[in-house]
Amino acid sequence: MINETHSQSLSNPDSKHDEYEIDPPQKFQTFYVNTPIIGLTGGIGSGKTAVSNWFAAKGIDVVDADVVAHEIMGKGSPTLQMLVEALGDWVVDESGEMDRRAVREHVFADNKALLTLESITHPAIRQEIKNQLSKVKSAYAILSAPLLLESYEAGLVSLCDRVLVVDVSEETQLKRASSRDTQSVEKIKAIMANQLSRQARIEQADDVVCNNEDLVALYAQLEPLHEAYLAFKKLPKY
Repeated sequence: MINETHSQSLSNPDSKHDEYEIDPPQKFQTFYVNTPIIGLTGGIGSGKTAVSNWFAAKGIDVVDADVVAHEIMGKGSPTLQMLVEALGDWVVDESGEMDRRAVREHVFADNKALLTLESITHPAIRQEIKNQLSKVKSAYAILSAPLLLESYEAGLVSLCDRVLVVDVSEETQLKRASSRDTQSVEKIKAIMANQLSRQARIEQADDVVCNNEDLVALYAQLEPLHEAYLAFKKLPKY
């Protein structure tokens, strides 16, 4: 990891960038592109968008799983049609668009429906993400996914060379999410309960940034990570 409190000491002590140098990943990869892929994740209200926007401003290509999910469920899409056939016509509104709030509330209360939704959407999301990652042009790319570590069926973490977690306190999560979303505090707490715990998320991370303070403090942590990612070298494909 490349972080004051989450670091794996890696290289030549004489190098002035020693603290931020990265070992090549030793993970089994089911997908390969020459460009290093950095998985970005964090709990609700953690500030993933602020982080991904910062990387984008640096000229780094960002593939956002939430954006992809919206795209593949667009009006008239094959994936949306499959969901209608599986769950019913109520999935779409009068205009033919997916009724996202209705679907979200339905699957939140019905685990079987959730599994149906995931079995239909995950393969399509994964394929489109792979398509987009194969076309990136920057020195490395960010794959932003709120459930990067939870969605084993989607297998998104297997597309990544490193995982960057945005960590915040639960108090901060509730404050930010409730001020941003129209959902109640109780609903946000329920969402948090269905996500990985902070500790579990951190244990699976390669790099961690803390976002309990302001954007200045956040950006100060991202700058050395950016420099390290620029210098990152992937293992060759065999």
